[in-house]
Amino acid sequence: PLRATGLSLSPFCVGMTSDPAVIGAAYDAGINFFFVTCDMHWPLYVGTRLGLADLFRRVDRDSVVVAGVVYVTQPEFQTMPFEELINAVPGLQRIDVLVAGGAYGANLLPRLPPLREHVATGKFGARALAASFHDRVAAREAITHDLVDLAYVRFNAAHPKATLDLFPHIEQRRGLVYNFKSTGGHVSSARWPTLGLRADDWCPDVVDHYRYVLSRRALDGILCSPESPAELDGLAQALERGPLTEGDAEYLENLCLVDSGA
Repeated sequence: PLRATGLSLSPFCVGMTSDPAVIGAAYDAGINFFFVTCDMHWPLYVGTRLGLADLFRRVDRDSVVVAGVVYVTQPEFQTMPFEELINAVPGLQRIDVLVAGGAYGANLLPRLPPLREHVATGKFGARALAASFHDRVAAREAITHDLVDLAYVRFNAAHPKATLDLFPHIEQRRGLVYNFKSTGGHVSSARWPTLGLRADDWCPDVVDHYRYVLSRRALDGILCSPESPAELDGLAQALERGPLTEGDAEYLENLCLVDSGA
């Protein structure tokens, strides 16, 4: 749970999808946490919005946690996008977690005061503050100084440096840390012959990338974007098969390097 907010979040947070059925299927599978944009990528989240509207017709709104993300950085624009999202999704009623999207060190701090005020006053029904980061230094500072209740960070086998400059520094923290872009760097079997690899070499599938990420103790969950209810099965398989060994994780990273031509 997010401490002091009373919000209890599933370790999987479902975001962008083109299939509205994904949202209901995710909820039925035990996922109660959803991520939706208020501005950038608005057309790409139409399936998420429709799915949430369908979900709210059959379940108690209090059983669902919705994070709304605003990417525009001007402090004065940290209000209207949330209102527009609530008006666009029947049954949404409120946004539980307000997210400063695409945060970098230079633009995060000016955005925090209006977002904090929204949470403090309960505007939009908000109970927690979050940010999504591409800048690991900014993420580290925000997490260690408890500037946000939840941080979304990017980490995958093709971009593993968070194991050096982020994860070791955030062991003591108040908030939660979720990953995104977890399957970045996945090498399909179709590319196997072009990489000069042997037919009997291990060819990791997408599920193995989830296992790679979920093996990191610094992470509390992941933001994912399944394109069909069937793809949700991959998340279940990742949990059933457990984390990768240290050797397998290193193999996955090296495979990404080979594929990138590094």
